[in-house]
Amino acid sequence: MENVYHNIAGKTAKMSKSQLKIAKYMLENPNAVSFLTVGKLAKVTEVSEATIVRFATFLGYTGYTELQQEVQASLKHQLTTSERLKISKQVYDEKEKGVDEVFRDDMENIKATMEELDLDDFHKAVNYILNANKIYIIANRSAMSLGVFLQYYLSMILDNVELLHSVESASDSLYKVNKDDVTIGISFARYTKSTTDLFSYMKEKGGKTIAITDNLVSPLIPHADVPLKATSQMPTFIDSFVAPLSLINALITFVSREKQEDVHGRLEGLEDIWRHFDVFSE
Repeated sequence: MENVYHNIAGKTAKMSKSQLKIAKYMLENPNAVSFLTVGKLAKVTEVSEATIVRFATFLGYTGYTELQQEVQASLKHQLTTSERLKISKQVYDEKEKGVDEVFRDDMENIKATMEELDLDDFHKAVNYILNANKIYIIANRSAMSLGVFLQYYLSMILDNVELLHSVESASDSLYKVNKDDVTIGISFARYTKSTTDLFSYMKEKGGKTIAITDNLVSPLIPHADVPLKATSQMPTFIDSFVAPLSLINALITFVSREKQEDVHGRLEGLEDIWRHFDVFSE
């Protein structure tokens, strides 16, 4: 279906009262559904979760997940920070329940990431990292926190990891990139243009590319040899990186498992240095 909103508008005459409430909300808030779980959409439209699922099948989709994917594919623009804040006021409106719901949303993100993870792609990414001549990590803005975490722990295992932020800061490294290198691009909506530009350049240079992103309509996907999807839906202005961080934890764990003998020696050496300089409090 070319446009989910045309599909909804064209079927309003045959909708029940509950379905009309969902349709009205989606048509008046065309981008919001990208960030809402079934439970959250049910809450803001004041219907049951089962009604949301039946609404999706009524429209011709296999379920809410496919409906949400169609919404994401139909987006004309990414929500601004202030628009996302408005959504959060609708969803987290009760102080007593608001904190609990934030945790539940993150739990749902981890669950969705686990269920949708392609294990073949995951293990392919691990092998790419293990066999790379050089590993470049590209991440900007809030996603830089994930890039720093990944670079920190991979550098404990491997000698060849570099974190890049922009063309300006990375220019000295770019001319060295070749087919034996691996680039890991990390970006979530709203996607950072500099990350996409650098990631696509690395692909053009012939190196292998791994995308860690939230959606198959992410601009990183067309340039990725291995797409790794981590759900980051959170109906507020911040990015939810609980599930992406869990995915990165899994990558680091499996890489270290394959390099166990080397890692043991490196960590023993690091422990000696940390003790010498009294790095940690007793």
